[in-house]
Amino acid sequence: MISQLPGLGYQFKNPELLELALTHRSHGTANNERFEFLGDAILGMVVADVLFQLHPNSPEGDLTRLRAAVVRGETLADIAKNLNLGKYILVGSSEKKTGVIRRRSILADTLEAVFAAVYLDGGIKDVIRVITDLTSKTIAGLPAAGTLKDPKTKLQEWLQARSREVPEYTMIAVRGADHAKEFVVECRLPDEPEISFSATGSSRRRAQQAAAELMLAHLQA
Repeated sequence: MISQLPGLGYQFKNPELLELALTHRSHGTANNERFEFLGDAILGMVVADVLFQLHPNSPEGDLTRLRAAVVRGETLADIAKNLNLGKYILVGSSEKKTGVIRRRSILADTLEAVFAAVYLDGGIKDVIRVITDLTSKTIAGLPAAGTLKDPKTKLQEWLQARSREVPEYTMIAVRGADHAKEFVVECRLPDEPEISFSATGSSRRRAQQAAAELMLAHLQA
C-alpha cells in the first residue's frame, strides 16, 4: 500500500485513504465515488479563492469562466497525466484489459478523489497547498475571461444578438456500461428545425457543449 504519489507533494499518514481514492468503481463496492464528490467541491472552492484574490476587479461572470477553465475535466486529466496517476488507479480486471484506465474522464475524477483524500488525511491547509501547487501553471496561463465562454453560451449569445430563438437540446441516447457511459445529445434551432447537430460526451453537459460547438461553427461558416 503506497503512502504518497510522486509529484503530489504530500505524504499520507493514513495510506488507506489514498488507496480508496485510487479505487475505481469497477474494482468493487468500496470505491472513490464519494471522494470524487468531496474533491470536486474542495477543488472548486480553492480555485475560486485563488482567482478571487488574483482578480479583485473581475465580475462574477468572468471569475466563473476562469474557474471553469481550471477545474474542467481536460485540465484535470492533463495534471493527472503529469503525475502518472493512471499507473496507480485500481480498476476491475475486464476494464484493465480494455484500457479504460487511460480514459481522461477517469483520470480527472480520480484526481478529484485524491484531493479529497488529502483533505481527509491532512486537513484544509494541506489540500489548499496541494491544489494551488498543481494548478498554478494553468492559472498563470489563463487567457482573458471573455475568450473562455463555453460553446452553449456563445451559441445563445450569437442567436440572441440576431433576435433568434435559443436552441433546443434533446437527449438522443445513453450508451455504455455504468462506469463508462456515453451521452448523445442533439442541438436543434426552433426557427430552422431542419438544422440540427448531434454530438457525444462523457456527460450530458459535455455532449450539449459539443453539439452547440458544431451548430455555432455551421452558423458562422
